[in-house]
Amino acid sequence: MNCEKVPGSHKEHHVKIYTLSTCVWCKKTKELLKALDVEYEYIDVDTLSGSDLDEATEEVKKYNPRRSFPTIVVDEGKHVILGFNEKEIRKTIH
Repeated sequence: MNCEKVPGSHKEHHVKIYTLSTCVWCKKTKELLKALDVEYEYIDVDTLSGSDLDEATEEVKKYNPRRSFPTIVVDEGKHVILGFNEKEIRKTIH
């Protein structure tokens, strides 16, 4: 399963977000990370199919049993932020 990587000058944390391509809050999360110049990876789960979709769904469920979006995983699960929470994103990542 391939992730899209967005470059940024802040690389202190490994940031991976699971999103839906049509989700407004997911788009806001991506915009915030880009504005903060944070390097991150994302997966638009709703654009996947087959085994990639199964794998992404299992990963999301591991961090977020409700499987809501966006699910933001920082440093391999050391921090998990559910939904668009600007204050928590800024505190954790920036």
